[in-house]
Amino acid sequence: MRTHMIKKEPIVGRKYEKEKLEKAYNSKRAELIAVFGRRRVGKTFLIRSFFSRKSGTFFQVTGIHKGTANVQLKEFTKEIKNVFFPRSAKLDPPKSWMEAFELLTETIKQQDSKKKIVLFFDELPWMAIRSSKLLQAFEYYWNRFWVSMPNIKLVVCGSATSWIINNIIKNKGGLHNRVTLRLPIEPFTLAETKLFLDHEGVKYDNYQTLQLYMCIGGIPYYLTMLDKGFSAIQNINRMCFQKRGNLSDEFNLLFSSLFNNAELYEIIIKIIASKREGVSREEIEHGVKYKGGRLTQRLSELEQIGFITSFTQWGREKKGIYYKIIDEYILFYLTWIAPGAKARITKEVTSKYWEEVSQTQAWKSWAGYAFEAVCFKHINLIRKALHIPDGAEAYMWKHIPKTGAEIQLGAQIDLVFDRSDGIINICEIKYSKTPYIIDKDGARILLNKVQIYRDVTKINKLIFISLITTFGLKNTINSEKIITSTATLDDLFKHD
Repeated sequence: MRTHMIKKEPIVGRKYEKEKLEKAYNSKRAELIAVFGRRRVGKTFLIRSFFSRKSGTFFQVTGIHKGTANVQLKEFTKEIKNVFFPRSAKLDPPKSWMEAFELLTETIKQQDSKKKIVLFFDELPWMAIRSSKLLQAFEYYWNRFWVSMPNIKLVVCGSATSWIINNIIKNKGGLHNRVTLRLPIEPFTLAETKLFLDHEGVKYDNYQTLQLYMCIGGIPYYLTMLDKGFSAIQNINRMCFQKRGNLSDEFNLLFSSLFNNAELYEIIIKIIASKREGVSREEIEHGVKYKGGRLTQRLSELEQIGFITSFTQWGREKKGIYYKIIDEYILFYLTWIAPGAKARITKEVTSKYWEEVSQTQAWKSWAGYAFEAVCFKHINLIRKALHIPDGAEAYMWKHIPKTGAEIQLGAQIDLVFDRSDGIINICEIKYSKTPYIIDKDGARILLNKVQIYRDVTKINKLIFISLITTFGLKNTINSEKIITSTATLDDLFKHD
């Protein structure tokens, strides 16, 4: 493909995304592809690397953060010259986006109509400042010209996910229902993370990869920062806790790059992170001191970006929606990096700081929470490992007894699979550095949970107890009696 100085690098993972892009590229119609996802997740790399390998022409223009309309237009014109007229004299920049898109359209008409042309508008939200009228011009030229050009594949992309969704995907004007492919780019799975690390020369086993993943997630950009001669613990210590650590202040950069009023979103995130099991909408309203449409929009934006997830706890539908953090780095930052940030300004941490922390009870509690979150991101693989039939409903369950209630004992179950074949799998998720041992007390606690669940829900189904843990289950008299199936860390590394 004709491009302007693009280094071609292999694409690791992203099987689903590549299949969708391949189908769009080979279609016999014009395509409008909306790509979105959190900062550093690899959106630009995927689009550029995928299409630069194809025949035809690849045109990429990238919005400039806080750039004026004139600056954006000059950059746009420069890229037209570099890609389509590399040997020509300098083009005069247009005065508006209507003129800019007219220049692009006339340029496209001069090309061979049988050859594909990929137009990649990266960081479009940065280009579309309020006074620029870019969106109006974009709508006009898509509807008037580009949609009728079957060789055109137009990709719009941006880290400001809410802008892409509200202004492109859910556009109520000229772009209403015009998007032909919505492509959210999510963090790598555990399997993809291990593949990427191997490509980078970092030879970690599954456990080392998990230790890393629980702290920074499957964000490709973060993974490129690793020193291949260091263990996961050493790399986390260097990147997150030392003065010049690349991820020690990523939290603030992450929010300021996505939101104009970043502090308002940070407050919401911190409230949600305050409880392991998640917080209710009412609790968030109490913390931020406002409610209604503004809060709904901000929560929606945080969920669209992939920082939080909303859910309804079983049996609590009348109490509304709950929210919890699902972004590993954000949870890790708020739990470990932020609390000691001020102290580290004047005092450098030792090279063994994170290793020492990992021996504490506080770390063990956090690791259990973090591993549970990782499991929920890989729930399809857990279904396969436990032989759960398709269609089984999955949910978390918690019972807090009210004063005077018939059942006074409380219980929390990490994961429930309610199956249509008359069986319920109650799953216990346990993070352990060795094969997990169920002793007499542990067996009693599990059986009590099952009984409370049955008494509260009044469900008359056969109940299986399943265990999801890192290194499997050590066979004991207790485990043989009550555990019917297990899923291990290796199961989470399989390709879905």
